[in-house]
Amino acid sequence: METIKIKYFGQDLQKLEYIGGKSDWIDLRASETVELKTGDFKLIPLGVAMELPAGYEAHVVPRSSTFQNYGILQTNSCGVIDGSYCGDQDMWKMPVYATRDTVIEKGDRICQFRIMENQPEIVFEETESLENGDRGGFGTTGVQ
Repeated sequence: METIKIKYFGQDLQKLEYIGGKSDWIDLRASETVELKTGDFKLIPLGVAMELPAGYEAHVVPRSSTFQNYGILQTNSCGVIDGSYCGDQDMWKMPVYATRDTVIEKGDRICQFRIMENQPEIVFEETESLENGDRGGFGTTGVQ
């Protein structure tokens, strides 16, 4: 089991918890109330900073209900927080675009994260052929 140092930006923020057996994603909450108008962009503060273990990064994505409940889209689709973003003032934030007028209340669960091992070092070897046959298309169907 890994231990992660976490700093909360407020004594009144709900503490993060790992719920074993349900999912290995951990919910993150807005640490302040945010009002957005259609077309607004905002970095929503999540109220935490973490010191990830060496060799790990965090992937942050919206919860499945976020768009339905708030009409916001995470503008970087999947946020990647690398291990170097670990200072006392490096609060995690969610970049969003509002598709409708909305209010996100302090404490609302708007995104989730998981910790992933960094990709191992790789070397690319150039070749003229991959020798696996031509599937003739795109995706799993092979149809363009």
